Amino acid sequence: MDKLLSSDSVPPMTTGRRDLRRIHAHPDNWYPVAWSRELRPGKTIGTRYAGLPIALVRPREGGSVFALEDRCAHRQVPLSKGTVKGDSVQCCYHGWAYGRSGRCIDVPYLGKGKLPNGVRTYPCREQDGLIFIFPGDPEKAEAQPLPALAQVANPAYKTRRFGRTIKCHYSFMHENLMDMNHQFMHMKQMGEMKPRFLGQERTPNMVEARYSFARTGGKQPIGEALIFGQKRDNSEKYAHRDVMTIRTVYPHQTLSIRTGDNDPVMDLWISYVPQDAKQLTNRVFGLLSIKRPGIPGLLDLAWPFLTAFTERIFREDREIVEMEQEAWNEQNGDRNQEIFPVICNLRELLAECGLPARYDTPVDATAAEDIPADVPEQANI
Repeated sequence: MDKLLSSDSVPPMTTGRRDLRRIHAHPDNWYPVAWSRELRPGKTIGTRYAGLPIALVRPREGGSVFALEDRCAHRQVPLSKGTVKGDSVQCCYHGWAYGRSGRCIDVPYLGKGKLPNGVRTYPCREQDGLIFIFPGDPEKAEAQPLPALAQVANPAYKTRRFGRTIKCHYSFMHENLMDMNHQFMHMKQMGEMKPRFLGQERTPNMVEARYSFARTGGKQPIGEALIFGQKRDNSEKYAHRDVMTIRTVYPHQTLSIRTGDNDPVMDLWISYVPQDAKQLTNRVFGLLSIKRPGIPGLLDLAWPFLTAFTERIFREDREIVEMEQEAWNEQNGDRNQEIFPVICNLRELLAECGLPARYDTPVDATAAEDIPADVPEQANI
């Protein structure tokens, strides 16, 4: 009888000879780093992208938000602790001031001709309640459009904004949303659901998967009835009636549900933004848009029930991807044996579009370097 392989003898599964969990998100893209409501006029806040400390500044007189390296060039004190003065931010320690270009424009105890070098600045844009930065090559920012953000600007929809810090590599999040065969995990919330994989599409920067569903046990939850705007039983009439389309358009994800050629009843845009330098923690920024039913005010009245339902689903997803990260930490590598074709394509996409972490230098996955505190759930807007 062949000797069974121990877990220690099984080599880590890799993508193109590289561990996917060691692939960093590519910085030459727009990433959300804060909600607009977090940054009041005349204030500055600190945030992060992949271990980079970033100060966001909103001038009091209505100027656009700008982003600087969150370290004063003098003593490295966070500029996010400083004071906004017109179109600049002044360090709280010695008063060095920086304009939106990052150039030092004032040192109170020096003459104007003796000003030192400034700090790094990041291209920054604000759209639909989110503040984005471009952490990579700034010369590429202008040619890169901001992503389409679900149905946020469409009055026919109501949108929930949500997000938390999750202790896992961003690739676990992409895989979780793309693979709808994990409905076993949501039985308590959704009942027994049978997914049908309808096909996939692959382009250089996109992977798409399509599914339909049939309920095989349990009752329709209230939250689902609110999304579809109707009560449904487990009959064949409603089986595989709707199509769920999930896309990773690097580096973000979308999910929409449609019945026939109608407008989507649900439209989700979601982004996973690395927080620490090793990119083993990410902050989620999600926009969940639900189509308003024909009865005015009904969705607004039922919104708390829908919020609670979706939060329970997201909580279960969060718990499972953090378990996956813990397993990776313990094994010091990716031992996943993936067999679902669309997930294999997704893994290839993330590897091709991302950057190897220090050319695959082994990392200490248990270290807590630069891991931020948990970010509380954002209120609905």
